[in-house]
Amino acid sequence: MLLYIIRHGEPDYTTDSLTENGKKQALALAERLRNHRFDEIYSSPLGRAVQTAQPTCDLLNIPYKIEEWMSEDLAWDDFSSVDENGVKNWAFGCQNTKLHSDGDWHENPVFSSCKSALGGYRRITGCSDEFLARLGYGRDGKVYKILNPSEKRIAAFCHHGLGTSWLSYLLSIPPNIFWSSFNIAHSSVTILEFANNADGYTAPQCVCLSDISHIYKERLPLNSVIIP
Repeated sequence: MLLYIIRHGEPDYTTDSLTENGKKQALALAERLRNHRFDEIYSSPLGRAVQTAQPTCDLLNIPYKIEEWMSEDLAWDDFSSVDENGVKNWAFGCQNTKLHSDGDWHENPVFSSCKSALGGYRRITGCSDEFLARLGYGRDGKVYKILNPSEKRIAAFCHHGLGTSWLSYLLSIPPNIFWSSFNIAHSSVTILEFANNADGYTAPQCVCLSDISHIYKERLPLNSVIIP
């Protein structure tokens, strides 16, 4: 199975929609995904994710299915905090060196004013387990038991905060290390392969991280792509 984790295009957060440039990104993305033969497409319920998914759904004639747990709103509630300048932002959006500390990641002072960093991460990981089990792969420690092997290609249109948290869990990388070391760009494509091994167990392997080749192909502006 291939799992595509796709971040929404450039957003207008005040209206929960795509900007004009974000709409161009979504159209370019659909063309990039034209030949990927998705079997199922899922989306966060938020407008910016749905609007990013829609051109791909229209082109491939596959309706999207809403996954409530992929909403950025839930992750924002758990992982946001007010910084020293009085601005509310992702707690893990701080200077990345501050995320490297001894002890459990959630005990780091940068998360001290979050509503529930550990609880939010556990919610995401629990929902991930339920989602992957439906797709035929059951979490067993840091690997997955193959419950129903498939060659399906699954697309999930979601967000930055949710997506990076989810990827850290799928790849068994501590979340603070993933947040400090990796990013996913607007309308980017990340692909994980769940190989159907003979012993009945698999671990997702990242074969593509934050690909924006469609942005280059259409010569769209890059300044809005790399900003979280």
